[in-house]
Amino acid sequence: MDLFFTMLVPCLMLAVAVTALIRRVDVWGGITDGARAGLKVSLNIMPPLVGLLTAVYMLRASGALELLGEALSPALTAIGIPPETVSLLLVRPVSGSAALGVGAELIRTYGPDSLIGRTAAVMLGSTETTFYTVAVYFGAAKIARTRYAIPAALCADAAGFLAAAWAVRLIFGGT
Repeated sequence: MDLFFTMLVPCLMLAVAVTALIRRVDVWGGITDGARAGLKVSLNIMPPLVGLLTAVYMLRASGALELLGEALSPALTAIGIPPETVSLLLVRPVSGSAALGVGAELIRTYGPDSLIGRTAAVMLGSTETTFYTVAVYFGAAKIARTRYAIPAALCADAAGFLAAAWAVRLIFGGT
């Protein structure tokens, strides 16, 4: 079985090359056209991405995320989300790398087998970096008005956070 998985990618590459030869497709032209298009997309998404990351770092440096976290803590406790994860809830929709940093800090502080560590890990896997994704994909497609995309995605994130907290409590127990 290991040999199968080891040979899978080379065999697929060989099959694509043979198919291209049989159909007389210009493989090199396709590769360079794809690379050219990829560079154009990169240039289109760079400005919104830089703006988004700047805003995230400004919020973190100003202490606004911590103040918002303290304000939301009682409501989160009431619906079953550990208040220690509030910084993760606030950062995850905005920045994946910042959320991974927050999640790693929660796991390091409380332990990987703690309710908080497990909840943070499941939250990271159950939610999306909404604003980053919208900025990248809508920017690449040159869509200026997101209309209902952001509110719908944020509702999905909220459902993911809540479901993650509840699932961890259901499977692993804890209060």
